[in-house]
Amino acid sequence: MISVKNLQFSYTKAAFIEDVSFEVTPGEIFGFLGPSGAGKSTLQKILTGLLTDYSGNVTVNGEEAKTRKNSFYENIGVDFEFPSLYEKLTAYENLKFFASLYKKQRDIPTLLTSVGLINDADKKVSDYSKGMKSRLNFIKALLHDPALLFLDEPTSGLDPSNSRVMKDLILSEKKAGKTIILTTHNMFDATELCDRVAFIVDGKIRALDTPHHLIMSKGASKIVYTYIENGKECSAEISMSQTSGDKHLMQLIQNNQLLSIHSGEPTLNDIFVELTGRQLQ
Repeated sequence: MISVKNLQFSYTKAAFIEDVSFEVTPGEIFGFLGPSGAGKSTLQKILTGLLTDYSGNVTVNGEEAKTRKNSFYENIGVDFEFPSLYEKLTAYENLKFFASLYKKQRDIPTLLTSVGLINDADKKVSDYSKGMKSRLNFIKALLHDPALLFLDEPTSGLDPSNSRVMKDLILSEKKAGKTIILTTHNMFDATELCDRVAFIVDGKIRALDTPHHLIMSKGASKIVYTYIENGKECSAEISMSQTSGDKHLMQLIQNNQLLSIHSGEPTLNDIFVELTGRQLQ
């Protein structure tokens, strides 16, 4: 679906994207994680054919991005972080117009219903909240049923309820066979949604693996448990491999004295900081 080999790109004389290589397989959710200014958005613009002055090879849907034809965009949907909508038109009019630019079209009322906007379909976009615009912009990227989706911070500015709706829709598109590139600095979204993630720092890929493998490779298998002792709440932390040999824990379990027990995994953000020395936020 996507193949990038020895990619180099610069806005000035100094390299901004440097010696980047990776592949994305069909049906995969692939995440780019990194702090602001790391090169995530630039890389997305290269993959979508907006920046063509690069060296190396960038093949998307079997076509070199720098020499892509107009038909290239029939199979690509892009949801930028900042909505690109006509404020004076209604939501339905916006979708109707953008759908007319493509050969294929999905059912507009169904898309509006999927993000809870069907009752506001005839309202001007200028009267929409930031979250409503984000949801509308997302389904705009789905209008022509593209095989490949580029999503830039898709849950940014959404409340927890609508963020859940958005993530469920993303997973639904994956289930339908879509390949999805997710650009974000939200490690929770990346952990939940992505099959693999690439850590981007200063225009380079510092790590590339599944979220689970990245977390488990850094000693994630720890147990934290709490209990009451002498009238006080206490806690202890042990390695997962030590549980059977922890006599104190076994005694607490036998006497039904445990208050709580859970694994103490680091977050993807913790792994990012450890590997790169940088913060995602």
